[in-house]
Amino acid sequence: MHVHRRTHFGISESQVTEEHIWRARRLFLQKSALSGAALLGSSLLSRHVLSKPSPPESYAGLDFKKLAAKDKVTEFKAITTYNNFYEFGTGKDDPAKYAHTLKTTPWTIEVSGACHKPGTFDVRTLAPKKQWEERIYRLRCVEGWSMVIPWLGIPLAPLLKRFEPTGNAKFVQFETLYRPNEMPGQKRAVLDWPYVEGLRIDEAMNPLSFLALGLYGKTLPNQNGAPLRLVVPWKYGFKSIKSIVRISFAEKMPITSWVKASPKEYGFYSNVNPQVPHRRWSQKRERRIGEFRKHETLMFNGYGDYVADLYQGMDLKKYF
Repeated sequence: MHVHRRTHFGISESQVTEEHIWRARRLFLQKSALSGAALLGSSLLSRHVLSKPSPPESYAGLDFKKLAAKDKVTEFKAITTYNNFYEFGTGKDDPAKYAHTLKTTPWTIEVSGACHKPGTFDVRTLAPKKQWEERIYRLRCVEGWSMVIPWLGIPLAPLLKRFEPTGNAKFVQFETLYRPNEMPGQKRAVLDWPYVEGLRIDEAMNPLSFLALGLYGKTLPNQNGAPLRLVVPWKYGFKSIKSIVRISFAEKMPITSWVKASPKEYGFYSNVNPQVPHRRWSQKRERRIGEFRKHETLMFNGYGDYVADLYQGMDLKKYF
């Protein structure tokens, strides 16, 4: 059977338009407005953290290797040459070109905030290779493309519990390395560096939340977020922050990088929801990297059986 393949892995030019010009213009104006909005949003959302439902019974015996088994795994070359990692540039091939400059050893993670056991830890101690497991997860980009990746790493929840978060910890904030000499994209005002992301703490404790240190049986390549990145499979890919150096337990909702850059287009939750369009394109369909045909976008990226309970009673168009 002949399969037609487009260049750039089948992605149209309208989906990969560089956005750094309009983001830079907006950045200054948004900083002052977002401070007040974050305080209001934090108070409105915190009530959902306090009343988290019990995990569904369907978690019992879940085989994470088979969770996305019906999907064809994306080719390794595509996974490692077509990336969003703006710390190395806004082009999809920029990370593969320039990420070799990043030094990933030694690498430490600073843990702080509302927890009883803060500190600075070597990534090899936090996540030794003998503890790694494989999970096949779909990753859906807001631009309309998706991948199916066999990740290697550790579940997020057990790691966070080791730091003993207090009852005041309602959110978990993650921060990327800031080192412009090694990450040349940080020399441009594409975003307000360093990159910041966050989850509600019950989202972070969900069994699907994962810290990846490798893929395809190999150590994580620099362009994919080495040595440690977040993978939240029911959310858009930009929530899966790369090259993490700080984890903070917070009482208030973090102002994340994409919310700061364009709050009308990128919400804090960023759940895959085909009924909430991006302001410049629809989210109802997607194209797998390496394929020509499109797929219908699934609510929560197809993981609704395992995460929908987290958002019970919430208006997911308002809290997008």
